[in-house]
Amino acid sequence: MPSYPTPATFRTAESFREHLRSAGASFDLDDAILPAPESPLVRPYRLRSGRVAGNRWCVLPMEGWDCLPNGAPSELTRRRWLRFATGGAKLLFGCEACAVMEGGRSNTRQMMLTEETFPEIASLLAECRRAHAERFGGAGDFLVGLQLTHSGRYSHPHDDARLEPVTAYSNPLLDRKFHCSEGDVVQDAAIPGIVEAFGRAAALAAKAGFDFVDVKCAHGYLAYEFLGARNRPGPYGGTFENRARFFRECVAAVRREAPGLGVAVRFSLFDMIPFERGEGGVGRPMEIPGVAGPGNYPQAFGGDGGGLAQDPGMRETSAFLSMCRDLGIELVCTTIASPYYAPHAQRPAYYPVSDGYLAPEDPVVGVDRQIRAVARAKAAFPDLAFVSAGLTALQDYLPHVAQRLVREGLTDFAGYGRMALSYPDLPADALRGGPLDRCRICRTFGDCTTAPRNGIVSGCYPLDRHYRESDGASRVRACKFHA
Repeated sequence: MPSYPTPATFRTAESFREHLRSAGASFDLDDAILPAPESPLVRPYRLRSGRVAGNRWCVLPMEGWDCLPNGAPSELTRRRWLRFATGGAKLLFGCEACAVMEGGRSNTRQMMLTEETFPEIASLLAECRRAHAERFGGAGDFLVGLQLTHSGRYSHPHDDARLEPVTAYSNPLLDRKFHCSEGDVVQDAAIPGIVEAFGRAAALAAKAGFDFVDVKCAHGYLAYEFLGARNRPGPYGGTFENRARFFRECVAAVRREAPGLGVAVRFSLFDMIPFERGEGGVGRPMEIPGVAGPGNYPQAFGGDGGGLAQDPGMRETSAFLSMCRDLGIELVCTTIASPYYAPHAQRPAYYPVSDGYLAPEDPVVGVDRQIRAVARAKAAFPDLAFVSAGLTALQDYLPHVAQRLVREGLTDFAGYGRMALSYPDLPADALRGGPLDRCRICRTFGDCTTAPRNGIVSGCYPLDRHYRESDGASRVRACKFHA
């Protein structure tokens, strides 16, 4: 059974640096957390639109599984958003994964922006801006977006226990893993209705006062799955131009229905072959029918043929980013693969979630994989603004690495997701030069993912007293991973 030393076991930055080198990671870190104004993370970033993010910290978009049945925010949603708004980050990239239509909801408690839910969502956004201004003396440099998404293959709109998939194409491994069939492939005639739903949601987001919308193209959800649809016939499959058509049409619908609204994208830079639990509970690549060994997995967008790493030339990744630039998209929130079938890579962690597997590699290797990919993308597209992800596994040394990445121009923003649930004030504390509150640092136990995978609202059950003392805490404990 693999076991890897956690960052907390290294008492100095130099000892953690030595571990990174021994593990084969290529990134480096600063020896100390620098206070403002010395920290590179305090520098403002001005977008071409003229909007300004006041520093280089970014809260990544997540789902709470805690909205009301109609998609309006609940008190738990409100609590989470307000914690994000007052934590010190000047960029909230999407706040929440918000479904554009009922059939595309990943769960029955996912946020959905409609005429009915508009007042509550607009009111919560205004409250977030007020709270940020009260703590930091103003909100003119505080950018807030809303992530628009269709969950595609992972849709559970009516019953969290019953998958109602909408797939882009037939995938031999994912169909087997998630029990999908050819009948779940969305027909060409149904696609315009989905595209129009992105436009309607964007119009409401603009009216609510969001600075931008994130047209999600990541993690195997519908827009991203289209990018791998090489075996789909017709105008939405085959060539890259066709496979990217759905995303282009969604962006066009947003521009048409909400002119002037910023458009951003959360984008998986490359995909990977799906993994499964193997001997001893350790993750391994799924076997491809009729192929001995990992073989060729052509469905991996931006993959290397084997699907285990990114395309060395990042040809399709570059083509997508070039298209984004042509579409006037400037903000790119990066990620890789999917938490549904390659969680060790997409969300490096020291502990597996309930339906996952033990990491087949040191989590710092997974962090390094993402850092290198973002650095290559930034070098190729210096005029795009990139947000890094996957950094939570660095735990105590997240600010040390983030400083180094931004200073060296390897990324523009340091994104933090799971860490924002346990320690939303990390940016504020880091920009003061520390010290960090070690009792709130995410240790990647995975409960925030295990909970929703088992129909329980997401939250940091180990470190946030609100969730630790809730009725769901014992249920989460009962669902923990067993090898």
